[in-house]
Amino acid sequence: MRKVIGIGETVLDIIFRNDKPIGAVPGGSVFNGIISLGRAGIPTTFISEAGNDRLGRQIIRFLETNGVDATHLNVYPDSKTAISLAFLNERDDAEYLFYKDHPHDQLEFAYPDVQPDDVVMFGSFYAVNPVIRPQVVGFLEYARNRGAILYYDVNFRPSHRQDVIRVTPNLLENFELADFVRGSVDDFEVLFRKTDPDTIYRSDISFYTKKFICTHGSNPVELRAENGFRRQYPVIQTETVSTIGAGDNFNAGFVYGLIQYGITREVVERGLSPEQWDEVVHQAQLFSANCCQSIDNSISVDFGRQLQQSARP
Repeated sequence: MRKVIGIGETVLDIIFRNDKPIGAVPGGSVFNGIISLGRAGIPTTFISEAGNDRLGRQIIRFLETNGVDATHLNVYPDSKTAISLAFLNERDDAEYLFYKDHPHDQLEFAYPDVQPDDVVMFGSFYAVNPVIRPQVVGFLEYARNRGAILYYDVNFRPSHRQDVIRVTPNLLENFELADFVRGSVDDFEVLFRKTDPDTIYRSDISFYTKKFICTHGSNPVELRAENGFRRQYPVIQTETVSTIGAGDNFNAGFVYGLIQYGITREVVERGLSPEQWDEVVHQAQLFSANCCQSIDNSISVDFGRQLQQSARP
């Protein structure tokens, strides 16, 4: 059975509304999507590190409870779990403050088993961080050589604007390794000072990879692919409680669609049909919409159970 392997940061998200805390939940960009896929019944593995503290133990339990293999999560002596403060505004969008024990940035892990047509999800600053870059790119190259499909979420925060020049070579290498690249208009404004999807695709993406998804909050999703293929998808309207995990779960739903609809590496290299694009983007939007209905960073357990039931032969 095909599986999904995520590599990324772990944090504890403390969520505020009107400057008052309303909840705390384990999180991280790729982490949130991996939890959703675990809840949907997809075999999943997560590569990361956690603090040697109470919060780190909580995160490991959370992964395991949601069906995620946490054996590749490293815990280093004297390390502390990263914390993110997320302040929701009147539109339920979040502004962030991050607190991380940077002197302990490191990554040591044995490669998990990767088989052809498995999917690897990676993204955010974790995927370009120079401190752990050798380990991250080593695994990405290994997974690609093993026949996996690579899905890259740019997810570059304004808080890292001063790092753009330093990490641009790593960013471009990620573009080249990835089969699919997704980013938001906000990401590309920080990176390239550009916001038009066509301009971004033509000048910064298409030379490296042909499959590009650009999201822009409640505005339509823009898709660009090989041979001039393009699509625009209106966002599913839903009552939002928090948009913190919206993009992360778009990624999870997209990857779920790749597996659910039998889209293999061979299909990816040949090019998806319009109908296949429609199917995977629809799944991406369903995951994202469900996530936004709570302060959880992932799809609900009930929605995951429904997906498992509907996927049974």
